[in-house]
Amino acid sequence: MVRTALTGGIGAGKSTVSRRLADLGAIIMDADLIAREVVEPGTSGLAEIVSVFGEKILRDDESLDRPALGRIVFADDEKLARLNAIVHPRVAARMAEIVRAAPAGAVLVYDVPLLAENPDRATYDLVMVVYAPLEERIRRLVDDRGMSREDAEARMHAQATDEQRAAIADVVLDNSGSLAATLAQVDACWRDRIEPLRQ
Repeated sequence: MVRTALTGGIGAGKSTVSRRLADLGAIIMDADLIAREVVEPGTSGLAEIVSVFGEKILRDDESLDRPALGRIVFADDEKLARLNAIVHPRVAARMAEIVRAAPAGAVLVYDVPLLAENPDRATYDLVMVVYAPLEERIRRLVDDRGMSREDAEARMHAQATDEQRAAIADVVLDNSGSLAATLAQVDACWRDRIEPLRQ
């Protein structure tokens, strides 16, 4: 089994790279998706978040109001750390279940947005970092996701810098050009770096 990590700042384009890796046969372990799963209504994760941050972070249907929670935690490092302490162990446990079910010889791609912030480099055979310039990432978040510039900048400020991510990278995938150029880099990474690890 080959364990790889995929990371990059918000708006860098991890989902584009992740989709291509899945097309190539990888099992994608998406920390964001799993983080949503472990705080769905009725879960112990959501109950603990409500006990810490109050019912103001719930929608009328009792689901988590992620933007409301984001406004609280992304402006306060201590509150962000408290949220991470609730969510991260649950994400890790769910990922362990997926790994146990994976076939022999599988390529696992852990999509870990905050890998540089919580580095556990020894866990992975290869670390891929998706890069795009800061202003381009802000533009994507504002234009494509409807975020305010202030919210986009606050989220980026809460994450590692490009330099910190580059320091843990085995491969940097530059997603500042065309889609075709990005996909070609992913294909080359699969062929030249991932396939040899499977041998």
